[in-house]
Amino acid sequence: MKHIIKGTLIVLAFIVLALSGAPMIASAPAQAAVDFSVTLGNSAFGYSDGYWDRDRRFHRWRNRDEAEYFRNTYGQHYYAYRHDRDRRDRDKGWRNERWWEDRDNRR
Repeated sequence: MKHIIKGTLIVLAFIVLALSGAPMIASAPAQAAVDFSVTLGNSAFGYSDGYWDRDRRFHRWRNRDEAEYFRNTYGQHYYAYRHDRDRRDRDKGWRNERWWEDRDNRR
């Protein structure tokens, strides 16, 4: 009788473990298919630690791929140093040039 109860408990334990891991297994392909998404079309200036958007908000890079994409796409507006490297700069790397207006008007 003890063997039957012990065996039943072990089987139940395996079932509980299997069911608790099922959501993680089922969602893994969906998570793997997700790529980073950021509206870099609204970006103004990029730095090694993040970028300024056109509304003058600073965002940190989520990962290296995001920073590399910006460098490759908007290389003329990327600066290979931190946005706040100059402590006397009250604008923290924001630049008053509005290069995107010229680019958008040419389209």
